[in-house]
Amino acid sequence: MTDTTSDHDGGWIVLFSGGKESAWTLHRSQASGLDVRRLVYVHAADTSAYHTPATPVVRLAARSIGLPLVDAGLPTIDAEPPDVVADPAGADADLRPLEETVRELADALADGLAGIVVGTVTDQHRADRVRSICDRVGCAFRAPLWGAEPRELAEAMLDGGLEIVVVEVTAPGFDERWLGRQLDYEALADLERLGHEYDVSLLGEGGEFETVVTDGPHMSRPIGLEFEREWHGSWGRVRITDAWLEDPADE
Repeated sequence: MTDTTSDHDGGWIVLFSGGKESAWTLHRSQASGLDVRRLVYVHAADTSAYHTPATPVVRLAARSIGLPLVDAGLPTIDAEPPDVVADPAGADADLRPLEETVRELADALADGLAGIVVGTVTDQHRADRVRSICDRVGCAFRAPLWGAEPRELAEAMLDGGLEIVVVEVTAPGFDERWLGRQLDYEALADLERLGHEYDVSLLGEGGEFETVVTDGPHMSRPIGLEFEREWHGSWGRVRITDAWLEDPADE
């Protein structure tokens, strides 16, 4: 699904959630020589909404990465607990704030906007919505993880040095012990078992779980976290009480 057009001048932006796919997409894009100028954070405007536990981590991650973070808040979805079987259109029912942000960046970047990079793997609806923005703005679209085999992609992230923490779970089979758990090879094996029993996606792209990345090759300093667990009987999330950039000398 990567845009093969090569005649786009200017800088690139990466849609960045702080989660594993967006972090790996950013790393791969930079490693391939793509001129990434901005990270664009798309989230609900209401910080009490279910899908915002990563917000303080995203801002610290941007500092560690060394790229400006542009906030493109979307209207809050009134859904708590999260409904992972809802119409996928509801998750991004109104992308006008994102398109407005993209247009502003296209005007602000010194030599214009070359394109947008997204970390989606299988979500055709999301990819189509962002591609439509690219078409209207007149820039390229890239989805370097598109169609990747889930286990191979997860292993590439781990072998590549991402430190991944689970911050929310919403599907059958999970319990509160997953909250704050590091996603490692043991966790992947547990996710595969949940997949066989409950049809849980190994990558969580269906909304079954959410992650934040606290360290990786794209970051100059790791992120430290303190958090509390909130468990609601069938779903839960972490509430981050403190987050900071570690001193590299303390690693």
